[in-house]
Amino acid sequence: MLGNLVLKSRSIWLVNPFDDLPDEGVPQLRYWTLARVLTARGHRVTWWTATWSHRRKATRSAKKAIAVSEGFDLRLVPVRAYRHNVSLARLWSHADFGRHFETQVTAAVDAGDLARPDVILASLPPFESPAAAMRLAERFRATFVLDVQDLWPETFERIVPGPAVVRNAAAALLFGRMRARRKRLVAAADGLVATTATYADKVFAIAHQHTPRHVCFIGADLSAFPRGRTAVAEGSEDTGIHCLYAGSLEVGQDIEILPEVARLLSARNVRATLHIAGEGSLLRRLQTSATSLNGPCHIEVHGLLGAKPYRDLLTACAVGLICVRPDTHVVLPNKACDYAAAGLALVNSLSGELSCLIDKYGAGLPYVCGSASSMAEAIAAIASDRNRMAAMQSGSRLLAEEKLDRRKTYPVYAEWIENVVRTRA
Repeated sequence: MLGNLVLKSRSIWLVNPFDDLPDEGVPQLRYWTLARVLTARGHRVTWWTATWSHRRKATRSAKKAIAVSEGFDLRLVPVRAYRHNVSLARLWSHADFGRHFETQVTAAVDAGDLARPDVILASLPPFESPAAAMRLAERFRATFVLDVQDLWPETFERIVPGPAVVRNAAAALLFGRMRARRKRLVAAADGLVATTATYADKVFAIAHQHTPRHVCFIGADLSAFPRGRTAVAEGSEDTGIHCLYAGSLEVGQDIEILPEVARLLSARNVRATLHIAGEGSLLRRLQTSATSLNGPCHIEVHGLLGAKPYRDLLTACAVGLICVRPDTHVVLPNKACDYAAAGLALVNSLSGELSCLIDKYGAGLPYVCGSASSMAEAIAAIASDRNRMAAMQSGSRLLAEEKLDRRKTYPVYAEWIENVVRTRA
């Protein structure tokens, strides 16, 4: 183990207001995993996050037990609440984070209550927290690393109404300032990371030529699913096929078609259960629709699940539904990584990078976003051939093992951070 530790311990700050915390009962996301890996390598890690849970839309507090059990410090920055992911209230909440984070840090360092960091790594989006991190890194002469997890402002451009020509012109006016802010952050970064090659192609193109860069997928915890499994293990013809959608229940997801998908599958006499796990503004509507269904295909709405129930549901299902609207600019969502780790056959609405990976590994089938008949056709095709299903599940698990295993990819990410610091020094 000692051979894996770095020669010099660094003080590393992770700045991300979105990810779930260790005591919130849900699976690890990117920053919890990264904090653990960096801590295990001997670094002194502080994770700065928000008092408002992005996933649960609820206030949260940090417990001192986390620092004891995890080995890293967790500090919360006060922000106002917001209920909708696409809203002015959310942007105001992010502005709160950037302002309060900077003043909180400055006061603590000036008072001698907080040591200066060697590295500040901040997620983009949002804009306000990495902007504050950039200024603090300059003040403290720390290495500034930008972790690109989504394309802002592109993801907001879909809400602009009107035909394409008008929409593009309006977007340029409305979101030009966001593009300029992103450009400044990228230019100031000592190192750039992206969660997909697609994001890297977009953002790295505006970076300085010699800025170190790295791609690290969000990935998944494969240790929760030690072995892949075959379709036969998912149940017999009597129980039918179990499919899972897990994630946000918001309008950016292509989930409002699921009741119609269930009706179409019932009309074809396909025995199936469509499981929905998550939280969001569409939860009640989906629950109401689920109660109105009759036939061999039905819907079960579970709400937001804790880590163990979520793993159990993944294990019980055969197919993972990646229902994401392409205009959200999401490339490789968390749910796809989790499905692959559990060895689920993938039914996918996204083109581009994820579609290429699924095709390469023979891990599933595409469907046309917004088309219930297209999704029903894909599910029926998988359900009708258990050998084909098993092959897709094996391909999905292999995809996870080769591309998405955090036990492999995050130590590489951590080593890259260390190299950036050494090179800059």
